Amino acid sequence: MKTIISLGFTALLFFTSTTKAQNKNTNNNKSVLWEVSGNGLSKPSYILGTFHALCSKDFEMKPKVLKALENTDNLVLEINYTDPAENVAMQKMMQSDRKITDQLSSDEAKELDKILMDYGTTLKNINSYSSQALYSLLATKAIPCPMTDVKMHEVELIKNVMQHKKKVKGLEKVADQLSTIDKAFDLKNIIIQLKKGDEYAIYLQKVIATYKNEDLPALNNLMKDKRFMSKQQEELMVTRRNKNWAEKMPEMMKSENSFFAVGSAHLWGNDGLINLLKIKGYTVKPVSSL
Repeated sequence: MKTIISLGFTALLFFTSTTKAQNKNTNNNKSVLWEVSGNGLSKPSYILGTFHALCSKDFEMKPKVLKALENTDNLVLEINYTDPAENVAMQKMMQSDRKITDQLSSDEAKELDKILMDYGTTLKNINSYSSQALYSLLATKAIPCPMTDVKMHEVELIKNVMQHKKKVKGLEKVADQLSTIDKAFDLKNIIIQLKKGDEYAIYLQKVIATYKNEDLPALNNLMKDKRFMSKQQEELMVTRRNKNWAEKMPEMMKSENSFFAVGSAHLWGNDGLINLLKIKGYTVKPVSSL
């Protein structure tokens, strides 16, 4: 589970992606759990918008989520964390054959080393980190509790379905995610983000409060902050992945009713999963209780 936690810190940052346009067809949007039905489905499937890593005081697995999970045949995450091959790939993802210092000028390296003091480490200690692992340091600063107190929806959902001997699947591979991250975030951009650690910590607390209120439109508005993600990064990290997933989900739902759990930034907007599935003819509605 430690590998999942490490990757979750990186994934947490992608939660802050923006999805600009609001979904025009939904009236009551106060839920992070959505039911997908119709269009030939014999049983409904569900989509949960997750917050990848939270302090235990902010974490809650609501009864409606547990009931929906009970009513489905399998759990589908962004990545299948129970696949041993994917876990090996995740471990490799956190290391790089090319040292950070080999990618920076002497002055840039000195600047980064100074920045890293604020994160409790040094460039020497993390010189073999991948860009993704370096970026994950931002989340460790923004989450106001020790790692031992961090909870993740993905981990808790996996624990639940393993107890009931249900299958776990993934919408993409670690290699797919790594390729996307590499395109979206270069080393120098990551260093710029690390400089904003204190700003991000304040911002993240507002995002968490809005997420706990299950208000996707308000969350979408809050996540338009371009300090932390550019339009191009949004296109790579959110929009394109949503479109890929929306092509895979119908076949998964047709063969077995599924419980999808993805970062909440992927749900809302014209290019969000809710709207993309509606366009395909499904009925997608918020779940207040089950």
